Amino acid sequence: MDNAAKLEAIREWIDPQERVTVDFLDEKGLTAVITECTNEYVVLSLEPRFLHLRQHLCVPMRQVEVGVDQTHYTRDPEKPLRYSRLRLTIRQKRPQWT
Repeated sequence: MDNAAKLEAIREWIDPQERVTVDFLDEKGLTAVITECTNEYVVLSLEPRFLHLRQHLCVPMRQVEVGVDQTHYTRDPEKPLRYSRLRLTIRQKRPQWT
């Protein structure tokens, strides 16, 4: 999938009310919000499991694979319910907190 096709698939999920699933090489099943996306990069805000701080990441589009997560549904009550959500697989390890 080229960057333009990835951008098209990701664009509809740029919404602070919607969550996506993110998989890194060393960590799977993280929840995130997509805050920005271009042909070159995706900006994610990862929700941690325990703390109330978010980790903000900028990931190159060439490292991202786009898929579907059938185990979660959408959250925004203003939009029609969908029984799946976007899954981003990132071909790198999760960056450490700094």
